[in-house]
Amino acid sequence: MTYVIAQPCVDVKDKACIEECPVDCIYEGPRSLYIHPDECVDCGACEPVCPVEAVFYEEDLPTQWAAYTAANAEVFEGAPGGAAQHGPLDRDHPLIAQLGETGA
Repeated sequence: MTYVIAQPCVDVKDKACIEECPVDCIYEGPRSLYIHPDECVDCGACEPVCPVEAVFYEEDLPTQWAAYTAANAEVFEGAPGGAAQHGPLDRDHPLIAQLGETGA
């Protein structure tokens, strides 16, 4: 299991979770942040600092955002090896890219 960033993050990207993450597994896309499931160590540090409550433990993800589990994993091509070294992603997952302004 891992943590997942869901729809409330779209067009917000507060980044408090990035600052709190001890393993550098939260990446920035053009419209949303993403947690790399292979790099996340399930520490939970990101969840309580999210001001829009967009971070969920995978098993606790509300059903209306179930597709975000796959979106967080599929946006990566392999394991980039740390968000700070990789830099911002050049694209969002199609689920997020197709959303209207402010995630609606």
